Amino acid sequence: MSVSPAFRRRRTLTLAAAAAAAGALTLTACGSGGTSGGSGDTKFVTGTGGVATVAKGDRQDAPALSGETVDGKQLDVAYLKGKIVVLNVWGSWCAPCRAEAPYLAKVSKETKAKGVEFVGINTRDTDKGPAQQFEKEFGVDYPSLYDPIGKLILRFPKGSLNPQAIPSTIVLDRNGKIAARALMALDDAKLHQMIDPLIAEK
Repeated sequence: MSVSPAFRRRRTLTLAAAAAAAGALTLTACGSGGTSGGSGDTKFVTGTGGVATVAKGDRQDAPALSGETVDGKQLDVAYLKGKIVVLNVWGSWCAPCRAEAPYLAKVSKETKAKGVEFVGINTRDTDKGPAQQFEKEFGVDYPSLYDPIGKLILRFPKGSLNPQAIPSTIVLDRNGKIAARALMALDDAKLHQMIDPLIAEK
């Protein structure tokens, strides 16, 4: 059966539109996540288990992250400089986020005395109610910035270990620089894999 040139053009445009839409939805996707390795002029490498890290001398500054939290308070991550900061991007609607939440709550308690602070970035929740219920259900007692349309997420510099999926976890060193990232749900062992080397840094 022959296909007309007009049909082929329409099909090509439809496929292009679908590809563009898929790209735009990268941050709204909620799954097991993926991995990204360094190439070109990037300085990060993806190690075993999909955790990407940056050598101390090659790390980029984290962007300014401040605003209202899920429980209505104000938080500025800049005030946590001098601590190791674990940033977790999550949504109450996201099944992998629910799977990793108990591990995040557990490790936040285990590492607090070692100078580690956890901060969530809640996104794509159009109302705070489900996010508050999520925190209560999973015993999450650290704060989460409320970022319903992803403004804070988009502040991460291009070419850095930026959040590219939900969930994503990014760890900042004591100087407020981006040191590690995972684009998937984590358990306690993976969290320690990201955090412990930074605790040991001098």
